Amino acid sequence: MLKSFIIRSMTLLAFIASPLAFAENNTIIRIGGFYANTDSTIDVNDPILGNAFALDFESDLKLEESQFLPFFEFSHHFNDRHILYVDWKRLHRNAVVQSVEKPFQFTWDDTTYDIKSGISLDSTLNIDIMRVGYGYDIWQGDNYDVGVSVGLHAMFIKTAFKGRIGICDSGTETRCPDTIDVPKVVDEKLSAPLPDVGIYGSYEFYPGFKLNSHAQYFYIKLDDLKGGLVDVRLGVEAEISENWHMTAAFNYYEVDVEYTSTFTEADIKLADYNIYYSFTGPMLSISYQF
Repeated sequence: MLKSFIIRSMTLLAFIASPLAFAENNTIIRIGGFYANTDSTIDVNDPILGNAFALDFESDLKLEESQFLPFFEFSHHFNDRHILYVDWKRLHRNAVVQSVEKPFQFTWDDTTYDIKSGISLDSTLNIDIMRVGYGYDIWQGDNYDVGVSVGLHAMFIKTAFKGRIGICDSGTETRCPDTIDVPKVVDEKLSAPLPDVGIYGSYEFYPGFKLNSHAQYFYIKLDDLKGGLVDVRLGVEAEISENWHMTAAFNYYEVDVEYTSTFTEADIKLADYNIYYSFTGPMLSISYQF
C-alpha cells in the first residue's frame, strides 16, 4: 500500500509536468532535519480489571519522546508561476522494556495478544508522513513571489511487538493461557490521502539571500478519524554557489491524529491510535537546484 501510494503520487506529478517541460523550469532537491517531540498512545484492554486504557508508547514502552527527524523535499517550478512538490518526514523508533509494568491485551485480525507483566517486550512504532501538492504564484515581482498551494498528505503507521506473548481467539474473555516466543506481531495502517491548503512566499532582501515562508493547514473529523496538521515555517536561504543553497529556519509543525477501532471490508479489526507529534524550533537544510 505504501509503495502504491508513492508510485501513484510520483506518476501524477510526472504526468502533469511532462507537457510543460519546454518552459523555463527549475528543480530543487532539499534535505535537512530537526528534533521532533512525540506523544503516542494505543487503546488496549486491562486483562485484570477488564476495562480499556491508553497505553503510552513513550512512558510505558520507553520509546524516545524527542528524536532527530530527517526530512526530504522535492519541488519542480515550471511555466513561470507553477510548482509541484513532494515532501517526506520520517520518525522511526524502537525500544526494549526489560519488565513490562502494565499487563495489557490488544486484538488484531481477530486474534488477541496477551502481554503479561514482567516479560521483556520489544516495541516498534514507525511514522512516515508524505505530502504531494501544487502551488501557484499569485503575485510576482523582481525580488518576491506569493502564492497558494493545495495538496494531499498521508500518514503511514507501523506498530510491532516482539517477546513472549500469549495468543488466543478474540472471543476469549480471560487471559490467554499459554505464552510463546513471538518473532514479531505487526500492524500497518495508512490514512487515506487527505487534503491540505496553504500559502507561501519569498523575498530576496539582498543578492544571494532570500526570506522564505509557508503555512499549511488541515483538519478533519469523520466517524473513525479525527486529526489535523499545521505547518508554519519562516527561514533565510543563503546562496553558497550557483546551484547550492543553505537554509536556516524556524518551524512550527504539528500533527494530531486519532483513529477509532473499525472493521475493514475483510473484517479486520484495527487498534485505536492517538498520535500527537510536534516540533517548534530551528531547522537546517541544504538544497541543490538544477
